Amino acid sequence: MFDVAIIGCGPVGALAANLLGREGLNVVVLEKELTHYPLPRAVHIDHEMMRLFQSAGVLDRVLPDMVDTDGHLHVGANAQAIRYMGTVGMPRPFGWSNDWFFYQPELEEHLRAGFADMANVDFRKGAEFTALDQSDGPVRITYTQDGAQHQVAARWAIACDGSRSPVRKALGIKLDDLDFEEPWLVVDAEVDGPVRFPDIAGVPEQADLQRLSVMMCDPKRPATIVPGRGNHRRWELMLLPDEDDAAMMAPEKVAELLAPYIGDVPHKIVRSATYRFHGLVAESWQEGNVFLAGDAAHQTPPFFGQGMCHGCRDVANLSWKMAAIIKDHASPEILCTYQPERDPHVRGVIGAAVNVGRYICELDPAKAAARDAEMIARAEAQKGKQETAHDLIPAISTGIIHRGSAGAGERFIQPVLTDGRKLDDLTGGGWRLFTLADAAALPDGGAVSAWLAARGAEAVMIRPDHYVFGTGTAEELRKAYAAQMGLSLETAA
Repeated sequence: MFDVAIIGCGPVGALAANLLGREGLNVVVLEKELTHYPLPRAVHIDHEMMRLFQSAGVLDRVLPDMVDTDGHLHVGANAQAIRYMGTVGMPRPFGWSNDWFFYQPELEEHLRAGFADMANVDFRKGAEFTALDQSDGPVRITYTQDGAQHQVAARWAIACDGSRSPVRKALGIKLDDLDFEEPWLVVDAEVDGPVRFPDIAGVPEQADLQRLSVMMCDPKRPATIVPGRGNHRRWELMLLPDEDDAAMMAPEKVAELLAPYIGDVPHKIVRSATYRFHGLVAESWQEGNVFLAGDAAHQTPPFFGQGMCHGCRDVANLSWKMAAIIKDHASPEILCTYQPERDPHVRGVIGAAVNVGRYICELDPAKAAARDAEMIARAEAQKGKQETAHDLIPAISTGIIHRGSAGAGERFIQPVLTDGRKLDDLTGGGWRLFTLADAAALPDGGAVSAWLAARGAEAVMIRPDHYVFGTGTAEELRKAYAAQMGLSLETAA
């Protein structure tokens, strides 16, 4: 019997396999397709995912095929900048740029290569899930492969099988509809030159439009222009009422829509597809020993590029807890904190994305003009305070944290060391405890010492997913850790 069965091997499932495999757990990965999906879908991740790639040991594989960019710009109906969330010249407290773009087929290939040589990870391609049963304890998964029916058993299963999730449907789990659904056309292209933009008033001097996600909040047709790695570019164009999906995907229509941005620049359309941008969250993310992750658990409008990020956070959360149960004999009850920790986080970001989506998708010219005036006035009032997208990510407020202590639930910083490495390269993963004396000895320019001082803390304990467990004295933190993990103090030490 395996420790964990992962159903679905897109980026989220593949990251889970890497994280669990590095912990030494016995893992089986079931993927219904024989090869990874050949076209781009997700394109953006943030600094937190780059840090998870560090943890998973795949950073050297993925980094050469990624590009960091400079944030987001929202442009109003009259070609006026109305919101700027840029990162040029700003500090990078977590060690990485905030916005990274990639080409999904490459990323999936790299993530799969990361666990390919792990003897404890069994990857079964062409294995299509059909049913599961956990009435006698283990999760028994039935799947078809090569025309035959097979079964595999695992202590736990993680369903990373996408928005249509057969596992979620088999479990009868319903989705909570957050009341956002808008039809958009998504076009990916290889463009051998810069993208054209209209003359936009109010763009900050440091902003480079070619290195920003530019959201054209134009009631004539809202659109987003997304940079990518190499010559890959993406357009997301809202479909207007009564427009037909098939007609809008026709090559001649796609060419017409992209013409203002491309002109005569040589380019090749990679794909065009219509989507309904949704805000949906599963009512339950856990059924017995089966857990939903990624799009199987939630679907986020793409306006901040957090869809795949949510899924990566999901499996990082599950992976360290499963490893603690298997390796350290922590209480299995710690897995009951999965949804309480992740659900409020996801809903907070989805809520922000839905709010942004509503004003981006405004089609009434008068309402769009009022929106623009209000946002320009707000930006003026906040002048000097630069907003970034990572400000939207809330702290963990419940679960395995030392509640009431300063900084509990925050993402912990990752300063760059004096030798050019990042903090996690020095300390490794797992649980980490920094006292004031430890912090003073770090070659990090005093960043951890300053973090502790700002919170009036003697010590900080960090979870394996890089969130702060809590602050206090070292002894206080050890006791709180042991109690929440279901360990004795001797074992916890």
